[in-house]
Amino acid sequence: MKNTAFDRTLVLIPARMASTRLPGKPLADIAGLPMIVQVAKRAEEAQIGRIIVAVDHQDVFDAVSAAGFDVVMTRVDHQSGSDRIFEAVRKADPEAHMEYIVNVQGDLPTIEPEAVRASLRPLQDDPATDIATLTVEITDEHEKTNPNVVKVVGSPLSPTRLKALYFTRATAPHGNGPLYHHIGLYAYRRAALEKFVSLGPSVLEKRESLEQLRALEAGMRIGVEIVDSVPLGVDTPADLEKARAILSSRAS
Repeated sequence: MKNTAFDRTLVLIPARMASTRLPGKPLADIAGLPMIVQVAKRAEEAQIGRIIVAVDHQDVFDAVSAAGFDVVMTRVDHQSGSDRIFEAVRKADPEAHMEYIVNVQGDLPTIEPEAVRASLRPLQDDPATDIATLTVEITDEHEKTNPNVVKVVGSPLSPTRLKALYFTRATAPHGNGPLYHHIGLYAYRRAALEKFVSLGPSVLEKRESLEQLRALEAGMRIGVEIVDSVPLGVDTPADLEKARAILSSRAS
């Protein structure tokens, strides 16, 4: 069933054709469909709003269009996914009717629809929240010290919600208690997205190589919803095989 925010929500899926580790990644076949179409289907299953795929290559545009999803062409020289989705937002919603923008990365073909739905809750529950994202409590000891696993340092608001204070590649916070693995799926108020992309890269953003720190340094509030599992991001051929196995298993 569509929620009350459905008509005010855009789900944007950025698809970048260039990939050094997995060339042509958006068009990689997974269970008979291009990966980017599988991601769009997961977003469609979430039933939270209109879905638009933002692409930078004609072959991807054609594949998404053939699958029946809305698609817009964007520039190839964007520095980040947030810049790409903002260009897509301006093209898809020039009169600014949409209140919420959800950015689902184009390499998450196995993401659970519930995780996509969860990304909106901090915005819907708290008018002071500008941006929302997701996290999972870390249970693997190796992840706690792995700099490739970004950690959320947050103040608990409820058993399933944090107010983000910082994001880091370090092991933090110190002391006893849970550590949280950040999931790079974001939901924005439209005005917050516009403000975010207008800001230049911040000091801590550049130091940690974490774009979301730009928002915190600018005084923006980020709400973090705690979910059950980290979705598989497809970055390598091995990841691609895992995604194929997962979706083939679901289909059978």
